[in-house]
Amino acid sequence: MKRKPVKNITERHQLILKKLEEDRRVTIQDLSDLMMVSGVTIRKDLKILEDKNLLFLTRGGASISNPYTIERPIDEKELINEKEKQRIAKAALSIIGDNDSIIIGSGTTMFHLARSLHPTKRLTVITPALKVALELCHRPNIEVLQLGGMIRPNSSSVAGTFAERILEDISSSILFLGADGIDLNFGISITNLAESSLNQKMMDVAQVVVIMADSTKFGKRGLGRICSLEQVKYIVTDEGVSPSIVKQLEEKGVKVIIAAP
Repeated sequence: MKRKPVKNITERHQLILKKLEEDRRVTIQDLSDLMMVSGVTIRKDLKILEDKNLLFLTRGGASISNPYTIERPIDEKELINEKEKQRIAKAALSIIGDNDSIIIGSGTTMFHLARSLHPTKRLTVITPALKVALELCHRPNIEVLQLGGMIRPNSSSVAGTFAERILEDISSSILFLGADGIDLNFGISITNLAESSLNQKMMDVAQVVVIMADSTKFGKRGLGRICSLEQVKYIVTDEGVSPSIVKQLEEKGVKVIIAAP
């Protein structure tokens, strides 16, 4: 049976909201193809739905959640999705083999990784995060290299040229990073530009990059872009991530690890 354009505005809006519920993000082109109407019509529909606070407009489409994230103090972030972060940290441990050194970035999910880390063989941990260093400095089989520099109160971690200079003489097996935003087009991002620069430097000295983030971070963008998805080997997240997003990530070569509930 030949398809017909969806001319009824109510039907179009219902279809748009249904797609958003399934995929969390939609593009104007996909909606235009699905409903056989012009991109201009879809843009008008999305604007009406945004005015009703039913979605957020993004470049070339719309999102079910606000695509732009803001920086929060680390004490406040610790209370958000804490159980998911704990499960993500435990799932990420499976990536660590008999490596001689790993880098653990800053953030609350990274702190949970440090709390879960109890290696049976000697391991060097390099970190800009004070809380990570303090958690691990007396742990058996772990040697800690704390990066130096100005301490940022919001994250209790260092950033800047001093920390970046130390990294020039370092090589690491695995880099574990948190993220404030994971966007299929924009890539991996955080809310602070100074820390994004340091994260890029840490990526340069690591053989494998692992992003650890709960499912609420997908479809969002922070101010500072760290890297494209093609530069990431693993993303460890929780079961709240959309299957369609997982499929698209895997098509880009990213291995997605879902933490057990």
